[in-house]
Amino acid sequence: MDEKPKNDSGAASRVYELAGLVDRFAASLIDSFLLILPLSIAALIISSPGHHIPKPFLQFVLLAVPIAYHWYFWTRRDGQTPGKFALGIRVIKADGSDINDVDAVIRAIGYHVSSVLFGLGFIWALFDKNNQSWHDKMARTYVVRCSKRRKTVDILA
Repeated sequence: MDEKPKNDSGAASRVYELAGLVDRFAASLIDSFLLILPLSIAALIISSPGHHIPKPFLQFVLLAVPIAYHWYFWTRRDGQTPGKFALGIRVIKADGSDINDVDAVIRAIGYHVSSVLFGLGFIWALFDKNNQSWHDKMARTYVVRCSKRRKTVDILA
């Protein structure tokens, strides 16, 4: 992230590299696996014979857990879910600041909106100049590459 003067008033701006769509998709797959496995096990246990858990409660849990997962990592872990961390990308607000609790919940709910029409909200990022999906637009966020420099080593031959 390079800091550059924004205008003559002395305000500074930061330049962020947008995360690529392949990295965003791969991070989403990692996070989906981390969410689906425990949720599937819990659903099997709850729905097994002998348990009388109301289906609306189960549906609520299946909706609330992913929202809570994303909220936690985006707001308490530098905008990075485990999948985003693995790919070196993070979520920030349109002004470059970290997202807050409300932004995270809007974005997490926006995931469901993005997937409603055969994933059109996610596909939208292919045609958007800022790689934003519908949930990014709803929460006014970007997914960017982390500024942390990668470790390198010089090997003498």
